[in-house]
Amino acid sequence: MASNDSDPQPTRRPVIGLTTYLEQAKQGVWDVRAAFLPQQYFDSVTASGGVAVLLPPQPGGVDAASAVLDGLDGLILTGGLDVQPELYGAERDPRTDPARPDRDAWELDLYRGAEERRMPVLAICRGLQLVNVARGGTLHQHLPEALGTERYRVGGGVFATNTVEVASDSRLAGMLGDGPFDVHSYHHQGIDRLGDGLVAVADAGDGLVQAFESAEGEAYLVGVQWHPEENAEDKRLFAGLVGEAARYGAARPVARTAVHA
Repeated sequence: MASNDSDPQPTRRPVIGLTTYLEQAKQGVWDVRAAFLPQQYFDSVTASGGVAVLLPPQPGGVDAASAVLDGLDGLILTGGLDVQPELYGAERDPRTDPARPDRDAWELDLYRGAEERRMPVLAICRGLQLVNVARGGTLHQHLPEALGTERYRVGGGVFATNTVEVASDSRLAGMLGDGPFDVHSYHHQGIDRLGDGLVAVADAGDGLVQAFESAEGEAYLVGVQWHPEENAEDKRLFAGLVGEAARYGAARPVARTAVHA
């Protein structure tokens, strides 16, 4: 049956891109380089009303990133191995993970393209660190040396629990409250010098930035050093990103429309 202009238009679920690992992986008899991402990430997106699309590192530079972003309403920069210290002008610490230049380049192109489009972005753990570097900031390469504590990575695939306090006047507090509350951590690096235009909005009492967001008037950006996909209460961060992505998608100059039979 043909549609007419008076038919109610269905609400389109926002499409959220999530960056992935690209590592050697085994499945059955196969031992190959493969793209993957823990299920908790995309479950958090779909449970919040979004559609999750995985974005593995790939060649093509800015053009490839732009083609991908044209089909998205929001971007999540996920966790993973350390950002290359060469990107922020530091000598490599021997405890820093081996470089993943393909992932760094891909995600920097995605982030910069999203920033140009004013697309909403949620940056998680490594993602927060990558955005900080993209904005001209630097990182501590080994927090046990910089801060004298192992509190953020206990190892063995076990997430550490840390208590953070969120600034009461922040966008983050609007989603989570102003704390204190417990988060799940698994990292040995963190922000040293904060990048340009980023506003620190959470800490854990030791001077390390635990979260930042964009300044007032800029596009939606929230970065957290912890892993919200591991904590039921932190799923509100995904809901916040999906809500912003829905508004971004609805305001596109050329909106994608549903096709009716």
